[in-house]
Amino acid sequence: MTTNPSWDPAQYLRHAGHRARPFGDLLARVPGLPGDPPRIADLGCGPGNLTAVLADRWTTARVTGYDNSPQMLADAAAHAGARLDFAHADLATWAPQETYDLLVSNAALQWVPGHLDAFAGWLDGLAPGGTFAFQVPHNIDAPLHALMRELGNSVRWKGRLGHVLRHEDSVHAPGVYLDRLARLGCATDVWTTTYLHVLQGDDPVLDWVKGTGLRPALDALADDPEARDAFVAEYRDLLREAYPSAEYGTVLPFRRLFAVAVKGA
Repeated sequence: MTTNPSWDPAQYLRHAGHRARPFGDLLARVPGLPGDPPRIADLGCGPGNLTAVLADRWTTARVTGYDNSPQMLADAAAHAGARLDFAHADLATWAPQETYDLLVSNAALQWVPGHLDAFAGWLDGLAPGGTFAFQVPHNIDAPLHALMRELGNSVRWKGRLGHVLRHEDSVHAPGVYLDRLARLGCATDVWTTTYLHVLQGDDPVLDWVKGTGLRPALDALADDPEARDAFVAEYRDLLREAYPSAEYGTVLPFRRLFAVAVKGA
């Protein structure tokens, strides 16, 4: 599986409103932070638009967004300010170098193999009473991904794409996260929500996934534009059948998993 695909911030932000809603729902469950002023890290900050929301909510906090994409960090720099900065980091190896009051991650951990095993080290860098909060897509079995994997593993494409797409185990079951965080001494709340995103435009589900899950396939075929366009066309036709349009738009059901874990005193 490709864990470090190239990113296109403009493509990702084409559905910024829909992508921002789960982040707001996650933050709504974060309790008060122990530090004054608090220290916050956004793990996998992307283009920084939601990292800026953290600085707006905790108006005295010092906030750092971490990401391993140069393209995303270049866009994020526009949001930097006196209390908000951004830094390069790979979550597969990142470890806290100071004490944080809030560690938050929005739709990033699915790209980090072994992220469950990183939790203990991350919590070591969290202040007592601090919070670790994250959300990840929990829809790897949805047509959006299942059709991509099925096509990528077909005779025509398996040699080039069979090894690059996200696997079914890239995100764990809700109870797995609850058990791990509770055993690490956290008061933990885990839940799932299915959003029914109503998307507009031509082939909007394809447009959505071009900003996220399709990136590894686009990277793998980048040196062969004819093959890339052929794969995208085949995938587009499958998505049209799986997600039919209506007069009001195209509905994309999207399930997400949330966890809010408060470290014991």
